[in-house]
Amino acid sequence: MLLAIALTFVMLVIPMLGSKRIGGYGAIVAVLLAIVQNAIEGSRWQLVPGYLLLGSLCLLWASRNFRRAKATPTTSQRHPFIVGTAIALGAVAMAISVALPIVLPVFVFPRPVGPYALGTVTYHWIDASRPEVFGKPPRAARELMVQIWYPADQRKMLAPYVDDAAILSAALGQLHDTPAFLFDHLKYVNTNASSSVPVAKNRPRYPVLIFLEGITGFRQMNTYQVEELVSQGYIVVAIDQPYVAASVVFPGGRAVTGLSKNDMDPLIQQNISPSTHVPTLDGQAFANGIIPYLAQDVAFTIDRLTVLNGATSRTIMRGKLDMESVGIFGVSLGGIVVGEACRTERRLKACLVMDAPMPSIVTQSGLDKPGMWITRDPETMRTEGWAEPDVVQHQQTMWRAFDRSRNASYFVQVRGMFHANLTDAPLFSPLTPRLGITGPIDGRRAHTIINAYSLAFFDRHLRGKTALLLDGNNTRFPEVALDKRRQSER
Repeated sequence: MLLAIALTFVMLVIPMLGSKRIGGYGAIVAVLLAIVQNAIEGSRWQLVPGYLLLGSLCLLWASRNFRRAKATPTTSQRHPFIVGTAIALGAVAMAISVALPIVLPVFVFPRPVGPYALGTVTYHWIDASRPEVFGKPPRAARELMVQIWYPADQRKMLAPYVDDAAILSAALGQLHDTPAFLFDHLKYVNTNASSSVPVAKNRPRYPVLIFLEGITGFRQMNTYQVEELVSQGYIVVAIDQPYVAASVVFPGGRAVTGLSKNDMDPLIQQNISPSTHVPTLDGQAFANGIIPYLAQDVAFTIDRLTVLNGATSRTIMRGKLDMESVGIFGVSLGGIVVGEACRTERRLKACLVMDAPMPSIVTQSGLDKPGMWITRDPETMRTEGWAEPDVVQHQQTMWRAFDRSRNASYFVQVRGMFHANLTDAPLFSPLTPRLGITGPIDGRRAHTIINAYSLAFFDRHLRGKTALLLDGNNTRFPEVALDKRRQSER
């Protein structure tokens, strides 16, 4: 469409190159393409300058073809300034129309390298045994939206990146103090997964990984990582935790907007660095912080997965979940919850924390099961702009949990990687490094590193496979510093 608009612009507006016939054909083609584009994917705000330019060109073409012939000089001869101004404005509109979709693209997720196609299905689960602690009274039972990605044999129509994109974009805009329309184009992004296709049959069961989102995030925020793990033969279960996520939409369209980082921070800090001054939210005291409550979502999810996997289940997941091989990973707040869940939940067998400080009780005792911490060096955090107390807290609590763990553990530091590099954010725009959102490391390079270490960790400790990358045999990733502790070394 943009190419047709550009051709029409050149033929109709630039005098030396002008051609009414070609310009007319270009206008017709551009209008048809605009109609098709709007019908298929809807109008996009990034293309508004192009739409306006196309409308102006159509008016110009119509006026030239249907006005009465006159013997007077043409507009271009009589008003060169007007013509020059029109050319300049049209060129600017054309440049903006081309630039905006590049700056905020409908991006494509890399095709996972594993042998499996991907399937996905979403569930709404209610934990009747626990009341919702967030929000204003009256409160009902705790509800979760849970999305499952799984190995599949076939690839059909691809599932969208996010459901209810308009609600999510509004929530992201509100919580991050940015215009909501900056996220609207996420509704056009597709994943590599297909909805509700059968689970791959070449294995009787697949190990299970639970994923926890970061604060003001969303359950699909690490799709780059989820898809790679699933393609390698894992079932990944992402929990959308209400009031943690930017927005959780339940069946029927009922939506819960998440709490801001400022609201949640005191409740989180009560578990990382406990204070005698008890934090409150909406008049409710949280003497024990909020992390143990969020970790209960993990235990409840494992309970429901067990039911889903049972002989009486009528779902496509029946019998496909290896509930003896369950791991967990999370980023930011999700990583904090991973630490607590791994401390209390015996059914978890391997735990991956991504760039998150650890609860004080975890730093005191460590973990009794295999653990991995993926983060970056302190200097990279300072370059990103983190306050020194936050740098110290992140680094010290993760190192203490690593040092005091009572099982095999790994500490992975990726030089030049910012916090957002651990999520899908580098794919959102090529400008994220220039804006300081992502680090100097190439975004796809960071994803490759994270995927390699995640897969090696879970392969070793859930499948018993050889993982040379965890032995320090690393020539692929010079940006990485790896520290490790063997169970036998303790």
